[in-house]
Amino acid sequence: MGETALGLTELGAVFFALGLLARLASRIGMSPIPFYLLAGLFFGNGGIVELDGIDDFTHLASEIGVVLLLLLLGLEYTANELVTGLQRSWTAGLLDLVLNFVPGAVIALILGWGPIGALVLGGVTYISSSGIVAKVLGDLGRLGNRETPVVLSILVFEDLMMALYLPILTAVLGGVSILGGAEAVGISLLVVAVVLVVALRYGWVVSKVVASRDREVVLLKVFGLALLVAGIASAMQVSAAVGAFLLGIAISGSTAQAATRVLEPLRDLFAAIFFVVFGFNTDPRSIPPVLGYAVLLAVITAVTKVATGAWAAKQIGVGQLGRMRAGAALIARGEFSIVIAGLAVAAGAVESELAALATAYVLIMAVAGPIAARVVEPVTQRVLAARGS
Repeated sequence: MGETALGLTELGAVFFALGLLARLASRIGMSPIPFYLLAGLFFGNGGIVELDGIDDFTHLASEIGVVLLLLLLGLEYTANELVTGLQRSWTAGLLDLVLNFVPGAVIALILGWGPIGALVLGGVTYISSSGIVAKVLGDLGRLGNRETPVVLSILVFEDLMMALYLPILTAVLGGVSILGGAEAVGISLLVVAVVLVVALRYGWVVSKVVASRDREVVLLKVFGLALLVAGIASAMQVSAAVGAFLLGIAISGSTAQAATRVLEPLRDLFAAIFFVVFGFNTDPRSIPPVLGYAVLLAVITAVTKVATGAWAAKQIGVGQLGRMRAGAALIARGEFSIVIAGLAVAAGAVESELAALATAYVLIMAVAGPIAARVVEPVTQRVLAARGS
């Protein structure tokens, strides 16, 4: 079979398999992310069936997947919402950062992966999955609950922290000097500040540039601009993903809604490839040795997320049942944890076991998060009833 025919055949098989897995995930009410990772483990390095004819496509497609994930996340927020969310949730956000970053960093140091490994694994355990959390809240009909704004505010704070964290991580993974790292952070802070100011004052101009009644025009403009901004951001030592996120913030109103509608299928396609590629690069045989640490981290960071959400909800007077719902909603980890680990693995700056640990951890948390969100209410009600009696 020729190279082109082999590549098309393998790609077709992968996409069809992913479609079946996404359907299965939808039927059982789960995020498809764990299934995509498992597919990557199945087809990748050390898996049962190894594919070697699609490397060039999947590498670039996975990069585009990260850009689209962050772009659509940015489209969900306006600059005003980000600023308001930061003002409202900064104390809970800082508590969230400390409680959930530290466990990953400590485990990395215990395993001998050094400061870089600690920085990476701390980020993996810190960030909740906005996509999974939003879907679970919608599926359970909790978007109008009193505690939900607290959950969303913490997610906004985490996303802002990612805008600062990713450039720092990129600089560290690139092996730059202390001066170079400080320069990268400074540029990142400047870019974030400038974009927020532009979005607050002149966001309508950016929206007008990409606005159109034609879906095809919107798709080409926004997608092209996202790749352009991501490339320029990467050249300036600012994460490409952050560039896409900031572009999304600058687009608002009906234009943002139109862009989201046309880009969602494209995001789902390329994001699926990203998760599969991460699985490709993880040898399944490397998971069992770190599985115990993954379970330990899952238990610890599930508890710390619940504590964060419960404390934040308590500050605005939410009752005990609502506090537990808020905490359980934050447990899920997913796309951004894999993005962080993927950046580190691609740079070759961390141990290969870190990818295995991150994969196992995300598999556990992406499954446990939605389950915890569903069962926390009846369990809490029974506990409160037992105490009352």
